Amino acid sequence: MYDDSDGPGAAAERLTGRTTRDERPLSGAPAEVVLDDGRTVMVKRADGLEEARAEAAGLRWLAGAGTVRVPIVYGQDGHWLVTDQIARGRPSREAALDLGRALAGMHLAGAPAFGSAPPGGPRDAYIGRAPMRNVEGTEWPEWYAEQRVLPYLRSAVDEGTIAAGEAPVIERLCARLPDLAGPAESPARLHGDLWNGNVLWGADGHAWLIDPAAHGGHRETDLAMLHLFGCPHLDEVLRGYEQVAPLADGWSDRIGLHQLFPLLVHAVLFGRGYAEQALSTAKAALER
Repeated sequence: MYDDSDGPGAAAERLTGRTTRDERPLSGAPAEVVLDDGRTVMVKRADGLEEARAEAAGLRWLAGAGTVRVPIVYGQDGHWLVTDQIARGRPSREAALDLGRALAGMHLAGAPAFGSAPPGGPRDAYIGRAPMRNVEGTEWPEWYAEQRVLPYLRSAVDEGTIAAGEAPVIERLCARLPDLAGPAESPARLHGDLWNGNVLWGADGHAWLIDPAAHGGHRETDLAMLHLFGCPHLDEVLRGYEQVAPLADGWSDRIGLHQLFPLLVHAVLFGRGYAEQALSTAKAALER
């Protein structure tokens, strides 16, 4: 039985079965805890009851692809999650090339459906601090519109971040998605929140993925998010990706479609600047 009132050290002891020697708080919610066997683990306390369970299930699902590097999950209960701590290094072109190949393999590992949650993961999950529902669908354009774009558009309008008169441009884009989405693809196993901050360049010379919002989706969505916020040596990531799983023709023209989801999430979380970017992205996509 978990104790939600304890601290990081006690949570680490309970979930690893080891005694703690040291505890160091980090910026934000996580803490580093040194165990009696010399390992350092990351201990996070999530805000939502399902947030830690979603992250633990996502990490295990991505690891199950056998291609990408993710921290080991030592345990999760209630609000607490304990994972391996990855020593930080610097990005390199070699690590980026390897990351691209690994991402392609992860995507090819597939998912049961668009919107499927990782095994053991909750239907009501999170992307960052925003709620994200994992509702399954069979056709990507319809699922993406109904389960990823429109819920955040409605939230942004309700909060006044996007004016009601501005919303139709995004609604029109959703209606046209079947014509704009490119060739149909099978559901991919997505990280789901793949911005550069969730790519950790390790001291071991490899790239590691952290903090997933994992679900079944379109593989171009992960790559579009890497484009949205930038990624060191992105050209090498894409080169490695194409070596394993070449992208469909015209995929670069569809980047804006896939960026609409994270832009609207950021509009809900952080305000008008991202709303304006979402609106301009939708307008540009409609003009193609």
